[in-house]
Amino acid sequence: MTGNEHSATRILGSLRSADGAGAVRIENRYDTTVDDLWDALTDPIRLGRWYGQVAGDLHQGGEFRTYIPADEVEAAGRVEACEAPVRLLVSTRETERSYRRGQGAPPFDAVIEVTLTADGGGAILVIDVKGMPLDVIAFYGVGWQIHAENLSDYLAGRDRGHTEPRWDELIPPYQELAAAIT
Repeated sequence: MTGNEHSATRILGSLRSADGAGAVRIENRYDTTVDDLWDALTDPIRLGRWYGQVAGDLHQGGEFRTYIPADEVEAAGRVEACEAPVRLLVSTRETERSYRRGQGAPPFDAVIEVTLTADGGGAILVIDVKGMPLDVIAFYGVGWQIHAENLSDYLAGRDRGHTEPRWDELIPPYQELAAAIT
């Protein structure tokens, strides 16, 4: 795969309902070590290259803030569990200021659990996000897949993909996944 190219039919996510709220699960394999992948997920400088700006205390119990430029979303969060290099659990909530500026769902409490597993010469990343409103779960599925693809591009030394065309490609299959939630 060359830079910015992702298969339109490759869906990394699954969607479901959990305790009345939406849940997204993204799973992808990366051609890197668990330690390198962990560092890309927890080092603020590296996070800024593929995800967004992160500032604060990224240790267990620490509080942090994020800013995702592509979505113009600001959130506050807390590190609930940090078991390097295999598990990270954080809670986040979009700020009121960010919500008023955008057009998304009203702020909600999200719980994001990240697990990493060695797989031969690579590593498998699983991202479980819970708490989003069910009526917009397809959009969150697309967003998390694009983040996972941006991470893949970053680790491979490629430029980040173009979000808008990829968004348009992924919306229909994620809307089908969302429609199947009972």
